Amino acid sequence: MRSIEDYIIEHIDEEPQLLSQIYREAHVKLLHGEMSSGHLQGRLLKMLVQMIRPSRVLEIGTYTGYSALCIAEGLEDGASLETIEIDDEMEDIIRENFSCSSYSDKIILIIGDANEVVLDYEDSTFDLVFMDGNKRDYWQLYEKILPKVKQGGFILADNTLWHGKVLEKPKSNDWQTKGILEFNTHLKSDNRVEKVILAVRDGLTLIRKK
Repeated sequence: MRSIEDYIIEHIDEEPQLLSQIYREAHVKLLHGEMSSGHLQGRLLKMLVQMIRPSRVLEIGTYTGYSALCIAEGLEDGASLETIEIDDEMEDIIRENFSCSSYSDKIILIIGDANEVVLDYEDSTFDLVFMDGNKRDYWQLYEKILPKVKQGGFILADNTLWHGKVLEKPKSNDWQTKGILEFNTHLKSDNRVEKVILAVRDGLTLIRKK
């Protein structure tokens, strides 16, 4: 029996062939293939970028490069994306995936810990940030990123419904769920921004800096 998501996928733009290949290979070759954004969220990211029309974008958490390629696909000429990946073992896979795309010239890959890298952006401002890093310190990372976002700019925070675990009391050692709960709780009362959670895939929070 088809699900609502199956129906949605059948009635939106097709997934580009390269992205379909990247998504499939992630599930075959990597331990956590489900971390790739996938068809629906990928098309949403592209369209949000086209709506916001950012000149400079930052992504925290590259993984296979799937979401970065979706973001780059939506960028206008002259715009750029800087994407930070902490796992250096993913670098060869990411660069190979980027090299197969006509949008690779818009992307700058940085291997390192985003908590440290963002501190180097002393006088930098971004129009859009896609936040998809370590969930256990989501709020701390957000606090470092927000000053780098221009007034009227956006942060897209991924995985904010966290497999539905936000509805449950987390286990004592479940630091990822605790991090998401902390983030959602603090963000609700953050008057510096406007925010809304979309129940897309694993939860996507749209945040606009006032």
